[in-house]
Amino acid sequence: MPQSPATGPDPGGSPPALPAGGTLILPGPLAQALWAHAEREAPRECVGALGGVIHSGPDGTPVWQADALYPLGNVAAHPDRTYLADPGHLVRALKAMVVQGQVLVGLYHSHPAGPARPSDTDVQLASYPVPYLIAALPGRTLSAHLLPGGEEVPIAADPARS
Repeated sequence: MPQSPATGPDPGGSPPALPAGGTLILPGPLAQALWAHAEREAPRECVGALGGVIHSGPDGTPVWQADALYPLGNVAAHPDRTYLADPGHLVRALKAMVVQGQVLVGLYHSHPAGPARPSDTDVQLASYPVPYLIAALPGRTLSAHLLPGGEEVPIAADPARS
């Protein structure tokens, strides 16, 4: 079974790679839950997954629509400066997504001391073809990136669910 140091085993629940570009839709209540998780875990880094659906936008680029947030345990040796999702928590989240008719549409973690961009470690550990969100507590900045390339993904609120 493929392994990811950042997120553990991949039970086959990750979506296929899609063309570059795209947008992540993150409804307001999910963004609030993500920030609450990040603040609750500080000064440790939090980690979690987003479940939802992926569809093609008008220009053919992917639209990752987040419908659920799954906080995961951080089992990193130094959780104050890196994250490692608890593999059991991740597998349970991926199974819950399947039951809900969802797929993995994003992974998130916090940078309690900033910045809102991927660290070298974040880039090296990335293994899923979904946006990686970073919640930087200083300035309360949320960004999303396709890793390992680092391309920034715009985050849009879902006005119908905000």
